[in-house]
Amino acid sequence: MSGEAPTGGAPGGRAASAPLMGRACEPTIFELSAPGRAAWSLRTTGLPEWSAAELVPGEHLRGMPVPLAEVSERDLVGHVTRLSHRQYGVDLGAYPLGSCTMKYNPKVCDEAASLPGFRDVHPATPPSGVQGWLRLLVELEEALCAITGMAAATLQPAAGAAGELTGLLIMRAYHEASGEARRRVVIPESAHGTNPASVSLGGYAVATVGTDARGLVDRAELARVLAPDVAGIMLTNPNTLGLFEEEILEIAGMVHGVGGLLYYDGANLNPILGVVRPGDMGFDIVHLNLHKTFATPHGGGGPGAGPVAVTRRLAELLPGPRPVRLGDGYGLATPPRSIGRVHSFHGNALVLLRAWCYLALNGREGLRRVAEASVLNANWLRERLRGAYDFPFDRPVMHECVVSAATLRNETGVRALDVAKRLLEHGFHAPTIYFPHVVEEALMIEPTETESPETVAALADALLAIAAEARAHAVAGTDQPARAAPRTTPVGRLDEAGAARHLVATFDARRPAVD
Repeated sequence: MSGEAPTGGAPGGRAASAPLMGRACEPTIFELSAPGRAAWSLRTTGLPEWSAAELVPGEHLRGMPVPLAEVSERDLVGHVTRLSHRQYGVDLGAYPLGSCTMKYNPKVCDEAASLPGFRDVHPATPPSGVQGWLRLLVELEEALCAITGMAAATLQPAAGAAGELTGLLIMRAYHEASGEARRRVVIPESAHGTNPASVSLGGYAVATVGTDARGLVDRAELARVLAPDVAGIMLTNPNTLGLFEEEILEIAGMVHGVGGLLYYDGANLNPILGVVRPGDMGFDIVHLNLHKTFATPHGGGGPGAGPVAVTRRLAELLPGPRPVRLGDGYGLATPPRSIGRVHSFHGNALVLLRAWCYLALNGREGLRRVAEASVLNANWLRERLRGAYDFPFDRPVMHECVVSAATLRNETGVRALDVAKRLLEHGFHAPTIYFPHVVEEALMIEPTETESPETVAALADALLAIAAEARAHAVAGTDQPARAAPRTTPVGRLDEAGAARHLVATFDARRPAVD
């Protein structure tokens, strides 16, 4: 594969030119507060007023008012707008966060979601009044089943983690219906990072399986772990090392052999769209991240969408009610042994609409081109980085490449964290670092198919420049710029480890600041 840079225009995904008005600290909304100010204004309606004590039983009333900020509309809008200018997003530049598939979101999908006929419908409208919505949801389910090789799906889960839990609840219900109390779920070291927490939340114990010398599931270790108490295995293919699990059919046979189910985490579905289906690999349950694979808005805590698709034998356990075809129209039906609702109504409907629009835009052939371009970008980037960073598993990758800064650290003192922080000064969002855990000083980079060759080349140039700079300063014996990065962002380097160890999840204006 050629490592030459493309000869096109400037890299459209490099955000180093994004303007800022300075680096002063933005006050909190509480610090902007002044008694008596309000950000709303309602005309007098002439209707009588009731106090809270007249409407709410006394035992449910607060003894003291909630300490809410009091700000004018102008100050509120200015505060939120300034904060938005300090944020990095897919509309600003490349976002190569490995295993997260941070694609650009096509604006035509946002336009579709803003149409009044979709946007303004109340979720409690009877089926007879939302036939168009129900048709769209049924068509989306059918498309997702065709892509994954499954028989039926629920659109209710509102995020990937919610989809994981839903899949595990279906797994539990399946085994309980067979009179089996299984207690363990197998998770490979190269699985998606959220899986262990989901397994624990689902009431199972985690059984970990290691990675072999090729970066794939260690089948010998899997064989030692499998037993009649194993409910199933959670893995993604390709795995989080960006490598395709070549022996997935053998793994499926091993898990099915002890009565377990195969759960597919859809975090890495992007590079196999239109090429191979999880159902053809032997998976029984598949969750999809529409905010990853199908380019709906992503990040900031939501809204997301994590539909779960299953094989025919598990369809009767799906959450309900589900939109279905009924004669010449559409209605709602609850599967006979449903695990119940996992979300109100039909999940984040406008996110589902965006995914339907994305599928309609691309079609079958377009989705395959998405997969091929994502694999091409990742492998081209990987080859450009050869020699500057370590390749823990030196073989072609799928959607993302995992490189190591271990040698760079040993030679210069510059770690993966420093590389990521220095990359911000080059105008790119940092990749995922220190994951997967099986790779020392890991940098997990996923350019996705939405970035142009010029942008991927500029990203490679930035990573190469950071490594070369570190080695040059090590030879000269001078301070490493990467160790002090970032210096051009609104906020400098934070103590992430300290914040994690001393978590303060809420702001209280009455609590004194802590240095």
